[in-house]
Amino acid sequence: MLRASEVCEKAGIPTSSLVCEGFLTQATATSVGLGYPNMPVATIVGHPGTQSVEEIRRNAMEVTAAEVIANLTVQPETIVLEPEPTAREIVFTGSFEDVNDFFYDREWSDGLPIVPPTIEKIEAFLSYTNRDPDEVLGIVLPESRAVTVWAIAANGVMAGCRPEYMPILVALGEAMADPTYGVEHSGNTPGAETLIILNGPIIKDLKFNYEQGVLRDGFKPNTSVGRFWRLALRNIAGFRLHKTDKGTFGNTFRVVLAENEDALAKIGWPANSEDMGFKTGDNTVTITRLTGGDVMPSVTGSTPELLMPYLADGVAKETGWEISFTVGGLTFGTLRPVLVISPILAEAIAKAGWSKDDVKRYLYDHARMKAGRVETMMNTWTEFKIGSLKHQVNMGRLPRAFATSDDPERMVPIVMHPDDFMVLVSGDPLRTNAQAFAHNGYLGFPVAKQIVLPQDWEQRIGKG
Repeated sequence: MLRASEVCEKAGIPTSSLVCEGFLTQATATSVGLGYPNMPVATIVGHPGTQSVEEIRRNAMEVTAAEVIANLTVQPETIVLEPEPTAREIVFTGSFEDVNDFFYDREWSDGLPIVPPTIEKIEAFLSYTNRDPDEVLGIVLPESRAVTVWAIAANGVMAGCRPEYMPILVALGEAMADPTYGVEHSGNTPGAETLIILNGPIIKDLKFNYEQGVLRDGFKPNTSVGRFWRLALRNIAGFRLHKTDKGTFGNTFRVVLAENEDALAKIGWPANSEDMGFKTGDNTVTITRLTGGDVMPSVTGSTPELLMPYLADGVAKETGWEISFTVGGLTFGTLRPVLVISPILAEAIAKAGWSKDDVKRYLYDHARMKAGRVETMMNTWTEFKIGSLKHQVNMGRLPRAFATSDDPERMVPIVMHPDDFMVLVSGDPLRTNAQAFAHNGYLGFPVAKQIVLPQDWEQRIGKG
């Protein structure tokens, strides 16, 4: 709504954006990012989703309508914003504790101690990339800020990264700025969190953990790069709690998941980087935004026929309202669920001759939901109206697999195509566990970028 108002205001047309009461602080912060800090808004009292029609009508007449009229007829007060510090400006000097207090008070930190980003430390990071420090990789919402190489280095320092992680951080900055990912949705109310997937020789070069405890903090590379992403969302994109980050509950940042490429090579399966369009051996990062996850422990069996039913059941159970990204409640065909399986499970499946594509096909055929539940989820529980699945099929919006009969008990896919599933191999090599994650659809669609290394990389990291 505010972005539409911005276009109108630029054209000289007065506006009044309707904003739910719980989003007023977000509207104020977003207006600043749009360059209109005095953007007129009208309050929608409470949350309409929990109000009767009579309550909505009364609130609209008594509050919203009066504010709309005032916004369209009275010139808002002029607001002058204080100038922000430049990239190389020294904003503070003091002790470690004083610096952390200063950054925390200005909402530049995540509440944990940060490494003070001195010019010297930032320049050490910049020495690991051939990119110009002032290069703009993109402009990101909600605050319409530039993703610069300098800003990436500064936040990498703060997160506790090492300088040699800089090529990864630059690739993450490029991914953040890619409109396909949709970083502007990072503050939406479900509070989903980004998973960073790492592939290539750089995993071993920089000693990322890709075995036991792969999603646990404790290894500097995995942990600090994961923290960098959250700090970059805060300081570059502009997502801050109680303002532009409206996650109802939220999640902490996720550590980087590095795939076990030795295990993949052993069984002849492609790495995630290849699934995303890159070549074998390319160093890449993939980002995808996930709403939740659960573990499937003790997956038992010596054949795919014994192993896969449990895995498919776990994937299906993780998908609830997220089905709206497949069937049209929010969009069509943008759901990308994630299944992470341990190397020993992948090996047991592969030794029977199954490829990764076979695993995805099995998930498509068996990780399903009842059609009646999908329609109830959309039309009654969440108000993402689709009518019926059959109607969407007849309109050519869904594959025929969603309307094989009129039986509400029939099982329908949770994605459009088998390849919509993301299958990753990592974790404890000798444990028979798996983990499934639900996906946030186009509000964090998977994007992959190649990591570009400096020419003297091997010498710098001691391999040359």
